[in-house]
Amino acid sequence: MNWSGLESLLSGVNKYSTAFGRIWLSMVFVFRVLVFVVAAQRVWGDESKDFVCNTRQPGCTNICYDHIFPISHIRLWALQLIFVTCPSLMVMAHVKYREGKDKKYVELHHGSHLYVNPGKKRGGLWWTYLLSLVFKAGFDTSFLYILYRIYHGYDLPRLSKCSLDPCPNTVDCFISRPTEKKIFMLFMVVSSALCIFMCICEMIYLIGKRITKLMRVRQENERLLFAEQHELAVMAPPRTQYRKTDPTAESQMSLNRREKVREAGVTTTL
Repeated sequence: MNWSGLESLLSGVNKYSTAFGRIWLSMVFVFRVLVFVVAAQRVWGDESKDFVCNTRQPGCTNICYDHIFPISHIRLWALQLIFVTCPSLMVMAHVKYREGKDKKYVELHHGSHLYVNPGKKRGGLWWTYLLSLVFKAGFDTSFLYILYRIYHGYDLPRLSKCSLDPCPNTVDCFISRPTEKKIFMLFMVVSSALCIFMCICEMIYLIGKRITKLMRVRQENERLLFAEQHELAVMAPPRTQYRKTDPTAESQMSLNRREKVREAGVTTTL
């Protein structure tokens, strides 16, 4: 399989990814694809030829090999890498769709753009990117579970017992280089677990950043609303300016003042 073509295709996702996404992509191609192509294929290349059982019964070795290795590690990891890297193509396809839509909009509206930056993770592209992370983490987790269930753990025993037909009795079967294969299998498992961890960190980062942005916008709107209400309260004149005066009350008050002045003058004369 030509992995270099897949690498060149997915390298374009880097400019749309966060720092966690770039680390994830580097881990996939350095610790998984490169190890898979350079070393793992050679280690598991002789698994069928060098699988030996202590019997000469025709067909017994083949049946025991199929029972102990229901699916080859190499083919399982190849499927895993394909499934894990494909969700990144969803982001690229969405960005290309935005770029084409923006190009048509520019032609119809004489130079004005529909998107300032088609690769900016806003709106539907944000959900597409988050969904791709969920798919990547889900595929890695599923393949780790399949590997664990098929081989009853992440271990390769030196000796396996087999008593299936057409074996005449329980025979002992041996695989070649079990320790080396076990080391490579654990390396691939740990690298897959690290990739899952990076996907979870990126999802937490995206969701946390989105929540922080929404809270900041909400606080800004509340601050602007409070400022507008305060300005209206300052600009409004006091109610005492609009208080109506009663002419009868004013005349009564003036008469009372005159009577007090007259009484004061009489008192002074006496």
